[in-house]
Parts: sequence; C-alpha cells; structure tokens
Amino acid sequence: MRNLDLTTLQLFVAVCDARSIARAAVQQAIVGSAISKRMAALEHNVGTPLLVRRRRGVEPTPAGETLLEHARTMLACSDQIERDMAAYAAGVRGQVRILATASAIAESLADDVAAFLQMPAHLDIRIDIEERVSSGVLRGVREGIASVGICWDVADRSGLQSRPWRSDHLAVIVPAEHPLALHTSLAFAQTLAFEHVSLPPNSAVQLTLQRAAAMAGQPLNNRISVATFEAALRVVRARLAICVLPAELAQPGARDASLVVIPLTDDWAQRRFAICTRDDATLSPAARLLLDHLANCGRTRKPAPD
Repeated sequence: MRNLDLTTLQLFVAVCDARSIARAAVQQAIVGSAISKRMAALEHNVGTPLLVRRRRGVEPTPAGETLLEHARTMLACSDQIERDMAAYAAGVRGQVRILATASAIAESLADDVAAFLQMPAHLDIRIDIEERVSSGVLRGVREGIASVGICWDVADRSGLQSRPWRSDHLAVIVPAEHPLALHTSLAFAQTLAFEHVSLPPNSAVQLTLQRAAAMAGQPLNNRISVATFEAALRVVRARLAICVLPAELAQPGARDASLVVIPLTDDWAQRRFAICTRDDATLSPAARLLLDHLANCGRTRKPAPD
C-alpha cells in the first residue's frame, strides 16, 4: 500500500469526525469536491471501501474505523516530530515527553522533574508533561506518544517495562467541625452516610471509590462534581460535602485547621505508582537520565502516613 500521505489522512479523519464531506470541507477550508476526490483515491489505494455514503452524510466502514485509528496515531506522531525538531532547532539538545496521572503530577512529579532540570548537566534538556488517566498513560506509552509514563501500578502494564516510583495514601477530608473529624482513621464504608465531592468519573480515585461503595453494598452519594483536587478541597472548606483524596495532597491545604485529614484503613487506600516505558534500551540518552532520576526519587521517597 503506497502513496498514503498525511494530508489525505488528515482529511479522512476530519470527514469521519464530522460525518460529512461538506462539513469537513468547511472545517478544513477546502472545496468538497477535492475531499471527495481524495477519499475516492484513498479507497482505491487501500483496495476496500472506507466510507458509506448516506443521504445525510457518511460514516466509516469497519475498514474505515481501523484506518481511522491508525491515521490518528500517524498524525499524532507527525505533530510530535514537528515539535521535537522545532525544539532542537531552538537549541534544545534533549527532549522527553511524560504522560502522568493527575495524582502523580500534583503530588511529586513536578518537584522531581524540577530537581532534574536544575542539575547543570541537564540544562539543555526539555521535558513536556501531559496529564492523562492511567489507561491513557499506558496507551500513549504503547503507541509511542511519550517515552515515559507514570500511573497507578494496578493498571494493566502488560507489554511495557516498569519500575516503582512513589506511593500515596487516600484519606477522607472533612471540615474541622464535621462528625467524622474526631476519628484518627476511618474505613471508607463509614463515610458513605455523608455527601461526597466527586472527581471526574474516569479518574483513578473516583473509580476506586465507586468500586469500594459497590463492594460495601451502599450508594456513593455525590453532591458536587469537580475537575481538580484543589476544587474538591474548596468544596469541603465551604462545608458542602466531604471528599477522598491522597493525604499527601490534602495535608498542605489543611494547615489552616479548617480541614481534617483522616487516613483510610482500607487496603486499597495505600496506592503505589509505577514508571513505565516501552523498552528502556531504546530510550534516548535524555530519557534514560530522567528515568534513572525518577526511579531514584522513588527509592528515597518519604513513607506514606499510617
């Protein structure tokens, strides 16, 4: 299969997303007949229909869905190549892309990366960090979107190399005058009688809490949904609900004595994170230096609270 050019693949993705050649033409600032010609040539090139033409638009065939997935990956890789080469042209001699969960970024990753970049030998290295959920981190590393991924170690890391990083401990965060505030530790089931703040539904913390509530045979009563840990703490400080967050994140925000951080006693509350790569041996020198630094940070990590 030859002559698969990126422009045609970009137009194919646009058509599939818009479910219409006409709408894709408007979005891409190109006449519809030009897109139709490229789509016909693409189908001829691959030897199978890729789009089903309907009265109100188009939709991809099963073969089209497969090509769509590959096209997205190829276009993402092309974008990365452009960014990486632009970085080298600007004088950056090494660039590493990291995918990490929100917990990893908020707790220690930023500090670990900052310490790495402050070393004189690393002044010409650039590091890009992108937040994703654990499944997105692992998928991105497998697809070559990033050299390094950091996620919860219970995620499916099959096919990847990994090593331990840091750990954290989930805790319930309540206002100082809340009925639960007198406890020094709690089982998660003890919190289910109260209204919670929920995090994004696909986040590791929220998925864990939903499973734990189901195992306890009780509903998880979510009063307010927020997107970030900081927003969750603000809701608790306003006495609107309680929340479950990593204690390491919540403790700095509780220093004004308006909040109480109570560790959970459930086994799943102790979380460990892993650093993942496709193959350590194929990493660039900059990525290998960063990997060794992060692994060393994990070995010297502070113990999680009891």
